[in-house]
Amino acid sequence: MKLTDAQRQELEEDVVKLCQELIQIPSVNYGEGKGDEKAAAEYVAAKMKEVGIESKIYESAPNRCSVVARIEGRDKSKPGLVVNGHLDVVPANAADWSVDPFSGAIKDGCIWGRGAVDMKNMDAMILAVIRLWAKHNYQPERTIVIVFFADEEAGGIYGSRWMAEKHPEVFAGCSETVSEVGGFSLTLLSGKRVYAIEASQKGIEWMRLTAEGVAGHGSMVNNANAVTRLSEAIAKIGNYTWPQRITKTSDLFFQKISEISGKPYDKNNLQPLIDEVGPMGKMIGATLCNTTNPTMLEAGYKANVIPQSASAVVDGRTLPGYEKELLDTVRSLVGEHVKVESLVSDIPLEVEFGGPLVDAMIAAIKSEDPDGIPIPYLLSGGTDNKALAKLGIVGYGFSPLKLPPDLDFTGLFHGIDERVPVDSLQFGARTLFHFLVNA
Repeated sequence: MKLTDAQRQELEEDVVKLCQELIQIPSVNYGEGKGDEKAAAEYVAAKMKEVGIESKIYESAPNRCSVVARIEGRDKSKPGLVVNGHLDVVPANAADWSVDPFSGAIKDGCIWGRGAVDMKNMDAMILAVIRLWAKHNYQPERTIVIVFFADEEAGGIYGSRWMAEKHPEVFAGCSETVSEVGGFSLTLLSGKRVYAIEASQKGIEWMRLTAEGVAGHGSMVNNANAVTRLSEAIAKIGNYTWPQRITKTSDLFFQKISEISGKPYDKNNLQPLIDEVGPMGKMIGATLCNTTNPTMLEAGYKANVIPQSASAVVDGRTLPGYEKELLDTVRSLVGEHVKVESLVSDIPLEVEFGGPLVDAMIAAIKSEDPDGIPIPYLLSGGTDNKALAKLGIVGYGFSPLKLPPDLDFTGLFHGIDERVPVDSLQFGARTLFHFLVNA
């Protein structure tokens, strides 16, 4: 199927409307099981049913909903492809924003709102493409399983992980998957435009640290103060300098940036190449080592009472092959009075940047941007592809966007005034269309 001018216009108009309407549904995930994707799931299911695509809503807990649709392919001998997105978004404090974070408003050429980047833009692209297929009776060559997961923003416990464990039959016969945070453009300092396709992602190790001590009056000397013990442990973790580790994917990324920019690839001084990618350098810098960031603290109940215990949460991210290093190091840093408990533990991923699926991604980008240069990269965060990897499904991040050179795109993830340019979204829908037709 090739897009006619009329079909292209239909696709571009639909993806904008879908993105706006999805943002207007506040499917907020507060973590610790507190979230609600039901209205978003029902919206997605209705938009598919509108064009004759049947789907099923899976509810893992009250209002924690994922949606699945299956589009049968022409060639039954080929393994299926899972195209997955997530319906939940992180909270947004309206007082901090310049627009209503759930308005989906179009302003300055962008769609604004929580989820515009992470990841209702991609959800809208997926919907727009398969709706266009259905309207024009197109059947893909291989079977496509469309999944919109719940709970990605809290580790997928009520979403992808639950689906993979409780309903693996949904993914039976599928060999590969594509999801978020990949295929977006960044303009190098040298002026060349590259498209970063996610071929690897760090693992997750969220930990609760609990310090035990002796309770007492706040006026007394207390050498077994749980707050002090916890504070010392947290300071060591937060200030720890992790050793640099260059993985296979990062090595290929820096090789490509070096070739494109003409700057040397010196593993002892990567800063010139990190600088080359502009604002994305902050994310790339986080992929050169394991990381541990204290994110939450809890202790005490009154100013003059020394509590018996104090706790903290640490967000740990592990490079492929270095998971044990992180846990062993944390335990050695905290000392004997602090217990380390795993809250969420998930695997890092790394796959080959090659083969027919990658070729289809590259060709799709080239079809819309002949000057674009696709390259692989390692994501500092994680996606729902982790859960599918445990079923033997190989995953990539491919949510294509052609972005303005001055937009700090990675800084908009979970950020204030989250937004996506309208023309970038439309580019993404066209590119995803080309990819899925040829995947």
